[in-house]
Amino acid sequence: MEIKVANSSGFCFGVKRAIDLAEQIAETNKEVYTFGPIIHNPQEVERLEQKNIKVVEDYSKIENGVLVLRTHGIPLDIYNKLSEKKNIKLIDATCPFVKRAQDIVKELSSDAKTEQIVIVGEKAHPEVVAVVSYGNGKCLVVEDKKDIKNVRKTDVIYIVSQTTQSQKKFDEIVEEISKISKVKVFNTICRATFDRQSAAEKLAKEVDAMIVIGGKNSGNTTRLYQICSAITKAYHVENVDEIKKDWFNNINTVGITAGASTPDWIIERIKNKIEEYSI
Repeated sequence: MEIKVANSSGFCFGVKRAIDLAEQIAETNKEVYTFGPIIHNPQEVERLEQKNIKVVEDYSKIENGVLVLRTHGIPLDIYNKLSEKKNIKLIDATCPFVKRAQDIVKELSSDAKTEQIVIVGEKAHPEVVAVVSYGNGKCLVVEDKKDIKNVRKTDVIYIVSQTTQSQKKFDEIVEEISKISKVKVFNTICRATFDRQSAAEKLAKEVDAMIVIGGKNSGNTTRLYQICSAITKAYHVENVDEIKKDWFNNINTVGITAGASTPDWIIERIKNKIEEYSI
């Protein structure tokens, strides 16, 4: 059985930057926390906890130390409250591409002429929740086509994307909204997301099955699985223990891709396990 790995997979720039920041800080500080999981990969978060980088969901319980803000960003009101805490040092590890989306929404919402900003993404995703908070009450989240009914007819509808959104889905929603009013589009899908989706789609067409590696809570990994499963047999796994030998019965070629929050060490473990079954 031949095993192929997608040309673009695993950690993206923003995730690697955040992990490196947290680890560097932990070398010189005893009290290091992340507000929520720093990335959407439970195994990597657990590895960081072993380095005394602890996840907290309730920031009010932190009295002192260093608090690293996750790659997805945090709501503006919480950021402002944290900034006022004198005994907590804030390290902002928000992905620069997410930060760009926040800045665009903030600037748009500050214009009195702006009536409506559509965010194409998952309503409950931390990144989207944070981006919406910069919108001064002018944002509407559109998760899929059924949500378009909530879009109001205005002079101009501004459209921004969750950074890990599918390009195809984003384009489809933009096309539908453009039938309602004039639109101005800010495509904030990051390049790493686009590259991983393109590479996964290309590889899925060349193999008999795809293994998609990443957190079950990872939006960008879920999108990779959706793309691959529409083309060939696909399995979404978080760790090596989920791999099943019978998946590879009568399989000649298998492809591997991984979400932007998936570390190399997990990819390597799973690849090695599949190699055992290929003998």
